Amino acid sequence: MTALDPSGDAAVAHDIAPDTPAEIAADGSADIAADGSAGIAADVAADVRTGGEGVLGRGYRALSIGIVSVVLLIAFEATAVGTAMPVAARELDGVSLYAFAFSAYFTTSLFGMVLSGQWADRRGPLAPLGAGIAAFAAGLLLAGTAASMWMFIAGRAVQGLGGGLVIVALYVVVSRAYPQRLRPAIMAAFAASWVVPSVVGPLASGAVTEHLGWRWVFIGIPVLVVFPLALALPQIRRRASGPAEGAVPGAVDRRRVRLALGISFGAGFLQYAAQDLAWVSLLPGAVGVALLVPAVLGLLPRGTYRAARGLPAVILLRGVAAGSFIAAESFVPLMLVTQRGLSPTAAGLSLAVGGATWALGSYVQSRPGLEPYRERMMAGGMVLVAAAIVTAPSVLIQAVPVWIVALAWGIGCLGMGLVISSTSVLLLQLSAPEEAGANSAALQISDGLSNVVLLAVGGAAFAALGGGAVGAAHGATAAGGSHPAAFAAVFLPMAVVALMGAWVATRVRAERR
Repeated sequence: MTALDPSGDAAVAHDIAPDTPAEIAADGSADIAADGSAGIAADVAADVRTGGEGVLGRGYRALSIGIVSVVLLIAFEATAVGTAMPVAARELDGVSLYAFAFSAYFTTSLFGMVLSGQWADRRGPLAPLGAGIAAFAAGLLLAGTAASMWMFIAGRAVQGLGGGLVIVALYVVVSRAYPQRLRPAIMAAFAASWVVPSVVGPLASGAVTEHLGWRWVFIGIPVLVVFPLALALPQIRRRASGPAEGAVPGAVDRRRVRLALGISFGAGFLQYAAQDLAWVSLLPGAVGVALLVPAVLGLLPRGTYRAARGLPAVILLRGVAAGSFIAAESFVPLMLVTQRGLSPTAAGLSLAVGGATWALGSYVQSRPGLEPYRERMMAGGMVLVAAAIVTAPSVLIQAVPVWIVALAWGIGCLGMGLVISSTSVLLLQLSAPEEAGANSAALQISDGLSNVVLLAVGGAAFAALGGGAVGAAHGATAAGGSHPAAFAAVFLPMAVVALMGAWVATRVRAERR
């Protein structure tokens, strides 16, 4: 998650300050000696040609600002939706489908990720990025004009397709357009992009929801995509267009596309079965598993499910971290609104500090001197995430102050900043240029699939313990319709999953020979 820190303090200055040619040569020689990689040599040559510029140097400035602006808009959407969702679900009489409104996004994004990886590796990232932004905007408009909860969910699904296309295409852009020494900095920049949206987004979304209506939270965002497109697309065309070296131009792996459809439909059936909770739902649940299992085994690197060392563990860790955190976070605003009587604005602001601490964690992992300790940072980050998730439902006890959620989520987001940015950096380190799209897609599939599965599990537990009645009336407060056990059934299992991620983090480095 990050746009460059607008405060401009010394934390970011090191990344954007140009190195001397001697420093570039020294760094490059060490990298070549360590990795024996021709790709690193090419990065060094590129650095020499550009004078060792940072991500905001003249050669990279327009590209960096453009792609970071794209992430900034996605961040605004994500923080705004979380704040508006409880009100939208109640107005559309869809609280029982609350988890589905989130997981529909992740379900379709799985197909978009695989398609984008294929598209970007064989024809370049420009087209999938443009198509993804268009689909993302269309989904926002559909959700914002929805007359029913299912239409709203359909809009979220279209958004997910666009988001899947965009995120993988951005990873390919980073892989092709930036030398290896700048990749941690641009990944940290992606994370910093969430700072302002995390603070301003909930406040703005809550105010718009309360005074104009939740629909304007969705309808107002698409117009903002013009600036980043105008800035970034020409630079992407110049620096990262065309097929990757070693890829077959225009060729599409139809097997992977079929598997992508299988994983999306399988996840959709599984989520539907989890939300229905009737005996008849066993059939769609079984169909979902039958579609999902072979698709996952075919799309993720061998050994992912058992956390094999190296790339498989990196990809598994991404899913464990993202799935447990997002599944828990999705229910935080609903818990605060219905159990403690907070307004949508106040509930959203309880998560606001997380943007700054996430960016801090991402910045910390980007420091060159901490590279040897990356595994320890990631394991520690997962412990912080688990601690935050297990602490959040303590506010179900009326004597516990609600600010505990803000404190806990700030700590959890610090851990996520350490973990998520590190998995992105390690993935690109472990990927050949012609495999960057496919491996980035695998990383995002793990992320999105884990979100869908864990949201399905959490949503099923929530519904089974009476969560569908939570906030059914517009005036629901802590005094009415209280179902604290339904929320506890979401948070506590996710804390266990996050704690398992600490062990997976110890396996992200390949065994040394």
